[in-house]
Formats: sequence, structure tokens, C-alpha cells
Amino acid sequence: MFKPKLSIITIVYNNVRDIERTVKSIIGQTYNNIEYVVIDGASNDGTLDILNKYRQSINVFVSEPDKGIYDAMNKGLALATGDYVLFMNSGDEIYALNTVANIFASSPDADIYYGETEMINDAGESLGQRRHQAPKNFTWRDFKYGMSVSHQAIYIKRSLTEPYDKRYSLSADIDWILKAAKKAKKIVNVNHYVAKYLVGGMSKKKHRQSLKERFRIMREYYGLIPTIFNHGIIAFNLGWYWLKNRRTND
Repeated sequence: MFKPKLSIITIVYNNVRDIERTVKSIIGQTYNNIEYVVIDGASNDGTLDILNKYRQSINVFVSEPDKGIYDAMNKGLALATGDYVLFMNSGDEIYALNTVANIFASSPDADIYYGETEMINDAGESLGQRRHQAPKNFTWRDFKYGMSVSHQAIYIKRSLTEPYDKRYSLSADIDWILKAAKKAKKIVNVNHYVAKYLVGGMSKKKHRQSLKERFRIMREYYGLIPTIFNHGIIAFNLGWYWLKNRRTND
């Protein structure tokens, strides 16, 4: 039976409201070859009290100031020892308690596994599927119209990963996934929901900066002219999506 070691990394800073949901979704997995790594940015709002409740289920724990989310994620990546890595940051959840087991049972020895993501609100209530539906067959070229696979829904062989590029403060996850996907030979769609994503986050609060970083990353991978053209398609698709949903809700 294919049963690789999975390192799940959670980054958190002052999120006492949501951290317990995330932790429970990980430590309750039926799959038993998981290394859980938690990187806390020296929280002072009660987050550490929650984490200490589950300390015995956390394999690697660090609580210290950091230089931003991707600095913290690089710390977690450097400490991970699993065959695969998954980032499940505070507020997000693994979809169900048998999700990890089902992913590795779907096909042996893939470079990347991925699935669909459900959006949730602050109360943990479902908001339905992400606007960017996961492609049937994913390659690095599929990000040209946006991030079609969410960070929480992608399991990557650790040997393919590199540190996050800290030139980007909001969108380095796109660059990180693209680098790994370009190296991957076998990418498996597990064809079901694998993660719950808490809407909002820093990239939404600083949307303009996030868009600039995404354009810069896509220009690097796809070229300037194709990226300009693709952003026109992105804008059209976004406008059509909101118009369609507005009509549905009216």
C-alpha cells in the first residue's frame, strides 16, 4: 500500500477565533502517517493557549516573531521531513477526516495531487465552490487565467519544492506552485473536494498589491504580451461571473 509521509504545515499569528477548526481538521485525519508542523508568529491573543491544548498532536512547534507570512512558511518548509507537503494555514480546513487517506489511495507516487476547494465564511458556513474551478488535467500553464488550484488543495512532493520567493509579499504561493508544477511528471486530480478555504485574507485586504504581484509572476512564466491578453480574458470572465451571480440572486 502506498503510504507516504505527509508534512502538513500551519502558519498562524493572532487568530484565536479560527485556529482550533484548522487543527482539528488535521489531527483528526484517519491517515496516520502525518507530520504536523505549526509555525506561530509569537501570538499574544490566546492562540497559544489553543495550540497548547493540542501540543501532543503537533510534531514540530515554533513560536517566534517572523518577517511575514512567507518567511514563516519557509521556516515550516525547512523543518518538514515528509515525502509530501501541504500548507493548511489558520482558518482553512482539510475537507473531511478521510480526505488525506483518499488522496493517497487515488494513485501511487504522483508528483502532485490536487482537488477542489469549498469556500467558507467566518462562521465556517459553506459559500460553495471557488470561482476558479480546478482544471480536469492540471499543468503549470493552467494558471495563466488565474489560480485555478488553491494553495490548500495541492499536495506536492517535497523534493520538487523550493523556498517561497520573498520578493512577493502576497502572491508568492502562485510562484511556488508554478515552480513545482513545471518539474512535475505525474499530476493527479482526485476529483473531489479536499479543502475548505476561509474567504478574505491579506491578499483580499491589499487587493491592488496582490494583483500587481500576480501580473509580475505571470509575465515571468508566460511572457508580457500573452499575460496582457490573458488578463483581458480574466477581466471578462470576472465581470461575467458577477453579472451571472447577480442575476441568480435577484
